[in-house]
Amino acid sequence: MQRHPLPSAASASLQAAVPLSLSHRRTTPRPIPSADAPAEDEEDIHDPRPWESLKHPRTYGSAPNSSHSTHPSLGLSSDRDTGHLPMFHTDENEARRRVGAQPQVYGEKEGLNGAGEKQGLMDEDVSGKWGKPHGAGPGVGGRRGLPPRQRLSGWQGIYAEYEEWIWAAVYTILSMITRFWRIGAANYVVWDEAHFGKFGSHYINRDFYFDVHPPLGKMLVGLAGLLSGYNGGFEFKSGVEYPADLPHTTMRVMLASFGVALVPIAWFTAGEMGWSRFTRHWVTICVLCDIGWLCISRFILLDSMLLFFTFTTTLGLVKFHNQRHEAFGDDWWMWLIFTGWSIGCVCSVKWVGMFAMAMVGVYTVEDLWEKFGDLKMPLRTYIKHWMARISALIILPFLVYAACFKIHFLILNRSGPGDAQMSSLFQAHLRGIDFAESPLEIAYGSKVTLKNYGYGGGLLHSHVQTMPVGSQQQQITCYHYKDDNNHWRITPTWGADPVDPDGPVKFLLDGDTIRLVHTSTGRNLHSHVIAAPVTKEHWEVSGYGNETIGDEGDHWVVEVVDDTHRSRSDAKDGRVHSLTTRMRFRHKLLNCYLRAANSVLPQWGFKQVEVTCDKENNPKDIHTYWNVESHWNERLPAGSAKLYKSPFWRDFLHLNVAMWTSNNALVPDPDKDDILASLPTDWPFLNLGLRMCGWGDNQIKFYLLGTPIIWWFSSIALVLGMGMTGWYILRMQRGYKDWKVGEWEDWTHVGKVAFAGWAFHYLPFLIMGRVTYLHHYLPTLWFAVLIAGHVLDHLFFGNPRDNRPQSRRLAWFVVWTLAVVVNFWWFKDLALGVHGNINDHKGWKWRSSWNIYN
Repeated sequence: MQRHPLPSAASASLQAAVPLSLSHRRTTPRPIPSADAPAEDEEDIHDPRPWESLKHPRTYGSAPNSSHSTHPSLGLSSDRDTGHLPMFHTDENEARRRVGAQPQVYGEKEGLNGAGEKQGLMDEDVSGKWGKPHGAGPGVGGRRGLPPRQRLSGWQGIYAEYEEWIWAAVYTILSMITRFWRIGAANYVVWDEAHFGKFGSHYINRDFYFDVHPPLGKMLVGLAGLLSGYNGGFEFKSGVEYPADLPHTTMRVMLASFGVALVPIAWFTAGEMGWSRFTRHWVTICVLCDIGWLCISRFILLDSMLLFFTFTTTLGLVKFHNQRHEAFGDDWWMWLIFTGWSIGCVCSVKWVGMFAMAMVGVYTVEDLWEKFGDLKMPLRTYIKHWMARISALIILPFLVYAACFKIHFLILNRSGPGDAQMSSLFQAHLRGIDFAESPLEIAYGSKVTLKNYGYGGGLLHSHVQTMPVGSQQQQITCYHYKDDNNHWRITPTWGADPVDPDGPVKFLLDGDTIRLVHTSTGRNLHSHVIAAPVTKEHWEVSGYGNETIGDEGDHWVVEVVDDTHRSRSDAKDGRVHSLTTRMRFRHKLLNCYLRAANSVLPQWGFKQVEVTCDKENNPKDIHTYWNVESHWNERLPAGSAKLYKSPFWRDFLHLNVAMWTSNNALVPDPDKDDILASLPTDWPFLNLGLRMCGWGDNQIKFYLLGTPIIWWFSSIALVLGMGMTGWYILRMQRGYKDWKVGEWEDWTHVGKVAFAGWAFHYLPFLIMGRVTYLHHYLPTLWFAVLIAGHVLDHLFFGNPRDNRPQSRRLAWFVVWTLAVVVNFWWFKDLALGVHGNINDHKGWKWRSSWNIYN
């Protein structure tokens, strides 16, 4: 059957839209004809095979000087690397004829055409494909550096279709090798395993404890111990050898799996950033070969989980960003919800995760601001964007965070070392505590303990030691642990009738004036016009007199604040109840209020909390609230747990504020030289490392350090990236065109995400008062590596207007990769464990040359 040639216009249009294929008789690609040339061998156009299968994937795209390369001024792909596959070929002259654009070379100033209009870039590509940047260009899922799916036979077809997952599997295996190698060789408690292993034991034993970090990471430690067969009986003392029945290697492997996952997550994240193949591999290799991430992942610690959820938050954010043109679609919702879930998890491991939340928050604010300026967007759609982000990025993370505490409270239902940090009402529901058996109503003559209701508040306490300043009378403090020095007796005022043990019971009422007598020493709770030792604007509170000596300075008025047990009928009698009544003690003579606000006394006060009398009457100051915790009175009936209810949200808020208070108290001690601590300014260039164990020749030694070339270059790249951005902005102001349509937005987006992540994770440590260590920089390093990849991609690997041959880009990639791998190999034993004298180790000698550790 004879084929009729297509008309010339239709032929030119079709040739511009569809790449000519290889004939089955040819072994080399045929050059694409221009619009003026006649179509040769039109039978290829009607070849029934899909056009993607007619060429080997490596032959798609072209070198910058190729005859069928697209012109950069068209806004079309110019083959960022050999793996880039153009979706179509378009003749340059035909394209310019259709859009009315004049040739222009990038890097030159834009001028005016004959009509007096600005001559510049096309607003979008002739196909409309590149004007709508889903990610970075053609490829699987819109990711750069990967060809579209091919229909080739054999291993080449499999590799072309599953290249991304093949490399993900390869890097995962390499990550498992490095993270699991000799992981159980050190059979003793290393560094903070003494803390977090012990917290895991508390979950297995269900003992309530207190810590400054949220519970998710420690619950996962406990789960790892439970799954590995650990019975919770080991004390995890630092440096102590693990017993034979404790599967420490299994626990380390389970927790190191979070560190293993960092490498494939980095691979997928780099792909979503829109970088070239070379950059994507380089970033992944940096994550694989950094000995800081490697070392911290190999022990029973929280940092591997913190890093894991920091990485997943970044991945979710860039995935969500790449779905921005398909708003409210399935993938859009999936990655938005994934990001919110990841934020909740990272904040539930350590509060440092709040910095990742801040990074996502800044991106969200900018995104919504840009949408606010889009006049084509309906108001209803804009409101839907707001509601979606509030639901997924605020409400969902909070629910995840609160759910972790709910599970925490459900598991830890037994009395433990952290009881005193919680309210008395909460403790009443813990097994092993008899608070619920205390008589409900307080009477004169009752022996009680008084708990300050402020966050982190302790028990009203006294001891025989006196104050070396002020009145030099007996010390009154707040103490977080239970002992007999916390016991006080409710006693009538001086001049009133004493308690008759055989007479009717007289209950303590709202508005009563009483004395509080310390049962161990017989001293009266007293205040007078003398400044407190620490909080000078308050009056001092002390122990004064005895059972026969005292004055009006011993009198306190009871003022009930509220009562969770009290009903309307109970409110009329005004009785004070154990656990449920919150009350204040006003000094009868001075009209000041008994207060404990976490101000710590000097060493002479055993670093206990100062108790003062506050001159100001602030009814909302919870540090002036007190409740009866323990209550003993043989004349009154025992209570019942049914009488006491502890609301979850009140306990949730109480514990979080107590955590915040304790965290702020972790300040450097000027009287103690902490050789492990370091300053944030020491981190970017590795001026100081962290010794993680003893230093004897007969034990395996670990030293937390980063791979120097990764840390150094990522810090330098931060300055380079800022300088390059400023340089291009200046050129734009002078009218130069260095970027195609959408490229500048892609460059700044990646830069802003990476820089915001780095800034939020690093800069707060510069103003923190708490003690800091090198491992605090490890989440920040992830964003520093992203900045380094961003700079490298533009300078060496991914610049589409870079005319250097592909072989030279490959050479640069090999050089950079070898530098990272050699650096890793040189220092790896510091993370995997050094045997013998560490001073003889080659990596340690090199480290010593720049004075890292003395």
